[in-house]
Amino acid sequence: MRHHCDSPGRACQPLFALLLLFGLRILPASPHPQCLDFKPPFKPQDTLVFCVMYTDFGCCDSRKDRELRAKFYEIMDNFDSQGYASCAGYVQELICQECSPYAAHLFDAEDPSTPLRSLPGLCPDYCSRFWLRCRSVITLLSNNTSLEGLEADKHRFCRYLELDDADYCYPHLLSNPQLTKDLGRVTANEEGCLHLCVEEVANGLRNPLAMVHANDGTHRFFVAEQVGLVWAYLPDRSRLEKPFLNITKTVLTSRWEGDERGFLGLTFHPYFKYNGKLYVYYSVKVGRQERIRISQFRISSSDMNVVDHNSERVILEIDEPASNHNGGQVLFADDGYLYIFTGDGGMAGDPFGKFGNSQNKSTLLGKVLRVDVDHNDRGPPYKIPSDNPFLREPGARPEVYAYGVRNMWRCSVDRGDPTTKEGKGRIFCGDVGQNKYEEVDIIESGKNYGWRAKEGFSCYDKKLCANSSLDDVLPIFAYPHKLGKSVTGGYVYRGCENPNLNGMYVFGDFMSGRMMALQENKVTNQWDDHEICMGQGLTCAFPGLINNYYQYIISFAEDEAGELYFMSTGVPSAASPSGVVYKLIDPSRRAPPTKCQYEPLPVKVKGNLIKFKPKETLIGVAIPTKHSKLARMARPSKAAVTPPAPSQATTDRFLKMAQLLTEAGTSGKTSPASTTPASRRSTPPLRRTTPGTPTPAFRRSTPSTITTAPAKSRKPTKARKGRRRKGKHRNGALRLAGQPEGKPDRGRVEIFVDGEWGTVCDDLWDLRSAGVACRQLGFGVALRAARRAEFGEGRRLRILLDDVQCQGSEAILLQCQHAGVGQHNCGHHEDAGVVCGNADSAKPSNSA
Repeated sequence: MRHHCDSPGRACQPLFALLLLFGLRILPASPHPQCLDFKPPFKPQDTLVFCVMYTDFGCCDSRKDRELRAKFYEIMDNFDSQGYASCAGYVQELICQECSPYAAHLFDAEDPSTPLRSLPGLCPDYCSRFWLRCRSVITLLSNNTSLEGLEADKHRFCRYLELDDADYCYPHLLSNPQLTKDLGRVTANEEGCLHLCVEEVANGLRNPLAMVHANDGTHRFFVAEQVGLVWAYLPDRSRLEKPFLNITKTVLTSRWEGDERGFLGLTFHPYFKYNGKLYVYYSVKVGRQERIRISQFRISSSDMNVVDHNSERVILEIDEPASNHNGGQVLFADDGYLYIFTGDGGMAGDPFGKFGNSQNKSTLLGKVLRVDVDHNDRGPPYKIPSDNPFLREPGARPEVYAYGVRNMWRCSVDRGDPTTKEGKGRIFCGDVGQNKYEEVDIIESGKNYGWRAKEGFSCYDKKLCANSSLDDVLPIFAYPHKLGKSVTGGYVYRGCENPNLNGMYVFGDFMSGRMMALQENKVTNQWDDHEICMGQGLTCAFPGLINNYYQYIISFAEDEAGELYFMSTGVPSAASPSGVVYKLIDPSRRAPPTKCQYEPLPVKVKGNLIKFKPKETLIGVAIPTKHSKLARMARPSKAAVTPPAPSQATTDRFLKMAQLLTEAGTSGKTSPASTTPASRRSTPPLRRTTPGTPTPAFRRSTPSTITTAPAKSRKPTKARKGRRRKGKHRNGALRLAGQPEGKPDRGRVEIFVDGEWGTVCDDLWDLRSAGVACRQLGFGVALRAARRAEFGEGRRLRILLDDVQCQGSEAILLQCQHAGVGQHNCGHHEDAGVVCGNADSAKPSNSA
């Protein structure tokens, strides 16, 4: 159905790696900034008057600031002038810790196993000073009877207020450079991979390849499946039981993995709210001829959540000479015209005619088309805009807006900076390469984007490439197939909720599962590339967030408010309901709580609604279990052992928070998440940015290599008598090392080759390679392909295997393709590992 990777025989490693936007480098297991409402901190819209120390960044807006100030004066009314002078500063500091970016850590709110504190955790020296000067204020700050019982004993009182993690005690956390440096910037690991999180939005979809909104104020979103179904979702993520559009009987596609045909694109008219028009792009068979069809539909006059299926009007049909490279994008740009992005016709190397379809302006294949579909109720289905660049060129099709494209998969229009509108109207596209490079382009009128003369920055057809009259536009970014083999174009983030991401073009790769971003450098006029991975440690330990996604990234989307989403699947088949829609979240900073609020227009619903039930969970993260300080201390009275309780004024709110976090903390996943980037870049991506028999990306992965159903566990067989001497190992034998105590199902993979044990480098280490290793070790399934020496570095051993690539059917790991025994270009900091399992219900983590 979509763009693809033509290189035969190699599937790219599944998942993450990408994006250094900010220089913060915090160790993966470091806890994250978190407020008492279980969300990231923010920069208040208005300057705080009382808790001024957190006016630049924290957890309080002006309303909360006023509440805390009122509480302060209520407490201080109990003091004379001398007591006021001695204690006002302490009281203000303690009250204002609710505004700290680390408020959840100070009050133990990040841990569902402990009661929420009514006073923040204090460092011993500060606590001692506070107790000596102002212990009489303790009962006014908190209604906790345990604290009242300890008021007379400084040592036990301060022990009670200690934190298990001393790094977060107040006020020493303010001077901790690891916590305060670049606070609020996106956390990155040691390799510079930006840590983001995702939120599940929809699931159970069959190759979800488009998600769009109608721009009508309802904030509905519509998700299209490859088979020809479109589903309508309400803002609360509930789905209409009846499909919004169902043309499954007309759409040409199949169940086999890799079919690029099908329902490929959907867009709403800019004035859909008034004219009810929408446009679709799909494959169809007319007689023996396969075609791509662009049609116009209208919304039903009796139901705003259903298309009038009798209203279809074919706008354009184009014959397809092959079943791949079908393009599939339709969108409206800021000029109000409909843009259609077609593929070059299929097969490999655009072999049609002397120069191929893409360089031939008399054909509509391999082009960006631009037509006017307004006022088309009578007469022709579209008109040609008067400023189309080739309108008067003899032999050229007037619809052509740009040419020289191979198979653009997913394009988008930049909304522009929310304040300055800089960048508004630019059209970004991912153009899938042949067998060397993937590229990202910005589409401009009349431009030639090089194919088949060039692939990325590299010459593909040397004769065409040497033609000085080509005058082609270079991509803004290209990357080699070492990093991925099928680009999925994305969006420039212009939403409200994640200010750090503003201006970043986020996109991905279908085959490798990598997620990447580009940021324009105004100094160099280049586009700097970054890598994105899922947050490690507690980074994504917010209610509702997860740190994993399925490998095959099919498409990106934005909702009506401008927030960013993507769709991926675990099995790239139009018959597999393994597709999920995810929303991207920055866990280090959010917008002020009231800034991004909107009121959707009401939606009249006819028929049943299916409530959204998330299925994915945070995996690979163990929320720490703490215990009350007094539980480990001798204490004289029953009152002294009572756990700290919230103050009367905040009991309901804190209990509700604790309940929410408890629910989030108990929904663990059966398989841990991969939290490290994909292979390091031994071949650097290209900036300012290109023969073989073509095989569609979806076809590349066979059921035997990507199935989520685990194989039956094989019991290790006993060696026959005399087969080998005790203490000897077969060539290719495996063992696990560095595993946690009591966890024999996971560890660093070590292999025995030619008489010695060695390690495996993780350059191309993916789930199917891990599956071969797990089966060889006697397990049924691989839950995760662990990277970046997650189970420690095997420095005492040589690296014996690098660039391991398995098809999944091999009996032992040594049979898989690799760089050669002892040949490598990596270090022990990238030693590979596995997490294996046997349960039939175990689901492989597609985030390895």
